[in-house]
Amino acid sequence: MDSGLYAAYTGLLSRTQALDTAANNLANTATGGFRAEKDYFRGVMVDNLGGTEGDSQVGGTVNSYGVLGGSALDFSQGATTATGNPLDLALEGDGFFAIQTQRGVRYTREGSFTRSATGTLQTPAGEPVLDALQQPIIIPTGDVNVSANGTVSVATPAGSNIVGTVGVFSFADKRALQADGTNRFSVPAGTLPIAGTAMVRQGAIEGSNQDAVQGTMQMVLTQRQAELMQKALTVFYTEFDKTAAEELGKV
Repeated sequence: MDSGLYAAYTGLLSRTQALDTAANNLANTATGGFRAEKDYFRGVMVDNLGGTEGDSQVGGTVNSYGVLGGSALDFSQGATTATGNPLDLALEGDGFFAIQTQRGVRYTREGSFTRSATGTLQTPAGEPVLDALQQPIIIPTGDVNVSANGTVSVATPAGSNIVGTVGVFSFADKRALQADGTNRFSVPAGTLPIAGTAMVRQGAIEGSNQDAVQGTMQMVLTQRQAELMQKALTVFYTEFDKTAAEELGKV
């Protein structure tokens, strides 16, 4: 069988899967703290056979063409926007905030926080933001100041007091982080965080690291590539059917 059919098939498969990734990235260009996904590739026959390339007679030919192996999170910095809200926090550098959800601790770069009626620093959904010991942070009434290392102090008529430190966490192997929604991440049980090196910027929030223009261009390009591979696959099928009909008539 013509190896061109394999090339068309693997090309269509990889472009179709990449189209889903591009669409999700584009849909979240305005999502605070969103981290885009990037595609990586592998060889199809080796993976399907569970062995080495020598296990397949056509493995060497097929693996000249890449198929999508999956997607990996892009942890590059997103643009920060000043808001003037003293409880809005942005991270600049390597690190994540930790929040306590009903499903356990989740990590995020989205720092639009509020103060609850009881003084707890929380997300808009009412989930506590955790300190370096992964405990909730209680902020009394007063003027809040958050330093670059995450130290939270509150100025009151009686003076200024340090009330806690916003936890900034990272991981030795970021491949352990798994997307949990649009801008949150989870890690497998037993995976311990390490101290992040990011600086905390008060009165600002970090946006998505996916640019809308670049995302649109990538989606259009991927869609056109998928259409070309689909046409190529159709041509190969048509030629094979024609050849089979001609040869069968000679038997």
